[in-house]
Amino acid sequence: MRFVITYLIGLVFGVGIAISGMANPAKVLNFFDIAGSWDPSLAFVMGGALITTLIGYRLVFGRSAPMFDTRFHLPTGRSIDLRLVGGSAVFGIGWGIAGFCPGGALPALGTGRWEVFAFVGAVIAGILLARFVQSLGAPAAGASA
Repeated sequence: MRFVITYLIGLVFGVGIAISGMANPAKVLNFFDIAGSWDPSLAFVMGGALITTLIGYRLVFGRSAPMFDTRFHLPTGRSIDLRLVGGSAVFGIGWGIAGFCPGGALPALGTGRWEVFAFVGAVIAGILLARFVQSLGAPAAGASA
């Protein structure tokens, strides 16, 4: 059942990305082009997502446990460190250059465009490289990350 729910959530997300036009990198890049052909539609998509998330969190966290698990799995880290800031910067720079964010690129794979496949391949390579670099200086096993 968990697989079905996960699939349906991904399907809703992908359909939302497609309907909103966010699978088109030109639309995303035009949002960042404030001095040129600025397109504010990404702000409306983000605003709609934030409102939906706020409502969803209020409903979900009103329960004692999730519907398909015994407890909520929430992040415990609260520190703003170099990894967080650096990762955010790389994310933003990549989004600004390519016009895709990783979440929006996955549904865009359905377009069959080689640029999307190249971007997703670069994201996967970046994740693997980051894990490798992290393992070089990783603390002993069992230590919190």
